[in-house]
Amino acid sequence: MPNSLNQRPLLTDAHLSLLSPQHPLRAANTADSAMLQALTGRASAHTPVWFMRQAGRSLPEYRKVREGIPMLDSCLNPELAAEITVQPVRRHQVDAGIFFSDIVVPMKLAGVNVDIVPGRGPVLDVAIDSMSDIDKLPELEDSALDVIREAVSNTVEQLGSTPLIGFAGAPFTVAAYMVEGGPSRDHLKPRTMMHANPEAWAKLAAWAARTSGQFLRAQIEAGASAVQLFDSWAGSLGEADYRRFVQEHSATALSMVEEFGVPRIHFGTGTAELLPAMHEAGADVMGVDYRLSLSEANRRLGGGIPLQGNIDPALLASGSEALFAHVDQVLESAQAAPTHIANLGHGVPPSTNPQVLTDLVSYIHTNTKK
Repeated sequence: MPNSLNQRPLLTDAHLSLLSPQHPLRAANTADSAMLQALTGRASAHTPVWFMRQAGRSLPEYRKVREGIPMLDSCLNPELAAEITVQPVRRHQVDAGIFFSDIVVPMKLAGVNVDIVPGRGPVLDVAIDSMSDIDKLPELEDSALDVIREAVSNTVEQLGSTPLIGFAGAPFTVAAYMVEGGPSRDHLKPRTMMHANPEAWAKLAAWAARTSGQFLRAQIEAGASAVQLFDSWAGSLGEADYRRFVQEHSATALSMVEEFGVPRIHFGTGTAELLPAMHEAGADVMGVDYRLSLSEANRRLGGGIPLQGNIDPALLASGSEALFAHVDQVLESAQAAPTHIANLGHGVPPSTNPQVLTDLVSYIHTNTKK
């Protein structure tokens, strides 16, 4: 059944008791931040905003600290990961940080040979495309996640009362990279495996779900106040295949952090037709990309679900008049939902002028102030 705010209250004393006394939800009261209020369906003083891929990409200070350091090395350096996470919060005054990492980090920590190739993305030494390959996959040891816990702890110490959002790649997207051996435009190989060798697909997706769930747990334990599951490639699937081959595995990843009660956001690109099925996997908040209005997303989800999104990243380079007119439309459309977290309908383009993002945050805060 779909999980709704009316069915399971979030952030109860019982949930918080599972977290350390030093956790920001307890020690820094991030539970009463505008971000957590909106994520849990409560009225906030203004519409909170953060940006997907805000941690770097367009920032000169990011490029400076990353100079000469490979992506995965940056992710696994706790001090550097914390600095990169906090940079956009300092500059833009967004309402949350998003942990700087990558969806293949759990895979790397488990012992899979994967690297992030500049200009291409994650690439495996050898594609994982048979049952024998899957049988050889190493399990992710909890101790391997200590570097992530250290990075998160460093980050939340700097963020104070500003919440940190943890994240992980959804099982389909992670498994798709593994089957393809790298990025793909159409994801034909994983889609073929689902039907040609469903047992192998199920075993691989289950592995991806476990590792993503472990990754989310480590981030929450160390201080994340919310989490987001990214399904970048689920839009290549029809609803029937999503429900048959993917939904249960996303549900596994999300269920592995349910006991903490922190808000769980689920986001995919090109997934307008999958929104109800993705919500049923266990999300508390649904992210919506720029292709679908928030009012229509609210209708498809039956109302009652906080929504996140969905400013078109293309408008960031269109000039302030066009951008703010578009943002006004997004904010108006969002009034259909119980609460709204402003975000892009995809990631920040690397070419974005950082001042545009700073001005956008100020515009949203000012024009939604209660």
